[in-house]
Amino acid sequence: MNIYTKTGDQGETSLFGGSRVPKDNLRIEAYGTCDELIAFIGRCRDELPKVLDSDNILLHQIQSEIFSIGAHLANEDAESKHLPALSEELVEQIERRIDDIQKDLPELKNFIIPGGCSSASMVHIARTVCRRAERRIVTLDAQDVKQMPHMIKVLNRASDYLFVLARMVVKVSGAEEEKWNPFNR
Repeated sequence: MNIYTKTGDQGETSLFGGSRVPKDNLRIEAYGTCDELIAFIGRCRDELPKVLDSDNILLHQIQSEIFSIGAHLANEDAESKHLPALSEELVEQIERRIDDIQKDLPELKNFIIPGGCSSASMVHIARTVCRRAERRIVTLDAQDVKQMPHMIKVLNRASDYLFVLARMVVKVSGAEEEKWNPFNR
């Protein structure tokens, strides 16, 4: 099988089910942003400090769930039995990990400026892409008959998790969080 098919040379692509849509279609934009997020999370996993190996496992599970979300977004038939099931348990698992991480972090009283070390910055980038994927799916959900509440919930929770994970990466790396102070520039 060739990687190139030439079927997209005119600016269209196929959904699962066969219909052709423009490559800037909102559905394509939503699952394309999910694909971008999966790649950024992979980069985060590559840079995560060893002490956070359990987070590497959770990030992998999140990547897998986002792949499943992408498959659902790319499919015209919401009831297809050929799609991977979406995991309700993952949301609870993410929430538990957020709670665990927050116990080890100082209370947040200010906005923080992303950074501190390269691995934390990468996690913040993944977080912002996650928020964009969530916004794309919210927009698609509002315009489409297909309801996507689980997808939105997973991405909302994943972005919260990525935020606290970035803070934890800063802490275990021995770096400092930079508080945003708009009045003292």
